[in-house]
Amino acid sequence: MLLKIFVFVLLALIISSLYTAWRHIVKGEGHSEKAVKALTVRISLSLFLFIFLVAGLYLGLIHR
Repeated sequence: MLLKIFVFVLLALIISSLYTAWRHIVKGEGHSEKAVKALTVRISLSLFLFIFLVAGLYLGLIHR
């Protein structure tokens, strides 16, 4: 159950970061540092979630 909550929190953070980047781009700050940082955070969180899920499957923490 704790793993499901962890995955849900990570997904919420990914969506929040994507929204933040979108908001900065729509404001006309398309080349701003804030948008780039928000997208970098989103990519990092997505990679971490992917690695976490693959490791969980490999170690048997997550069942198919």
